[in-house]
Amino acid sequence: MPFFLNFVIFIIVKYLKDTALFFVLIICLVFSACSVSNMAAKTSYVFTSDSDPELAGKALPFTIKMCESLLEARPKDHKLLEMTGSLFVMYANAFVQGPAEQLPQELFKERKAELERAGKLYLRGFDYLYRRLELKYPGFSASFKNEETDALQPVSEKILAKMKKDDVFTLYWAGAAGISAYSLNPFNFALSVRVNEYLALINRAYQLDPDFNNGALDEFLFIFYASMPKMLGGNREIAEIHYNKALEKSGGNLASPFVSYAKTVSIPDQDYDTFKTCLEKALSIDIDANPSNRLVNIISQQKAQYLLDSAERLFIFYGEDDYEEEYDY
Repeated sequence: MPFFLNFVIFIIVKYLKDTALFFVLIICLVFSACSVSNMAAKTSYVFTSDSDPELAGKALPFTIKMCESLLEARPKDHKLLEMTGSLFVMYANAFVQGPAEQLPQELFKERKAELERAGKLYLRGFDYLYRRLELKYPGFSASFKNEETDALQPVSEKILAKMKKDDVFTLYWAGAAGISAYSLNPFNFALSVRVNEYLALINRAYQLDPDFNNGALDEFLFIFYASMPKMLGGNREIAEIHYNKALEKSGGNLASPFVSYAKTVSIPDQDYDTFKTCLEKALSIDIDANPSNRLVNIISQQKAQYLLDSAERLFIFYGEDDYEEEYDY
């Protein structure tokens, strides 16, 4: 395998003094007999089926850097670009933004720094995913700049219309990366004017494969329509439709839709009863029922427990029953 041998020489020369060298080489040896497509599938399952979020969180950066190193040798590898971009987004969401949001209030500086870091990681992932789309559809990444109509509808519909079902993975993760970066910095003009562009990616993915990843697109659209102000497309009725579809398509085996509803709808509405019900349903999910989503469910359940423990701070009128349980009058 000439490419693999060349890559080993490349990595040794470039990272000889890197403490992660041996880890990277071991990973390369494990995957040396695999195609990049198989490597992506195996890597994804190894992480998503893990039962130890801390272990997965510490291992992901090494895998990401390995992918970036591979891309120096294969800059036009579509699958490698997909894998690298999506791993950046996964890491930013699960292991940077999530933990930052759970930091105590007195650590506001640390929280701010980590959320800024998460935003930068989302955009790094976005760039890799757009590189993949640009390679397959030349002119795509610049199409919004040439749009002569409404600046808030920047993506060329003609190019999007050409995309196929095998583009759904990239469309989903690129849209998620863009919207996530914007949500962390809604006053960033460069991101805010591209909201409709990011949403267009998700909508096109939904047209091509509405059942993608057990309702992941529906959960994303629920969060978008429930959290966005009306002037930017927010719509509670549409949000509720997508929430119910997300539950249906996941078969009730994912904790994340329940957590998303509690955060996105119940807290703003100050509806403690629904908040508690959703989070209790999330915590009741059997993490071993669907091994491929084990890690996602564990992280979602950790968020659910954190939110329940924080209820007194999140709700003006805390649940009466909970007061009775916490205080012995």
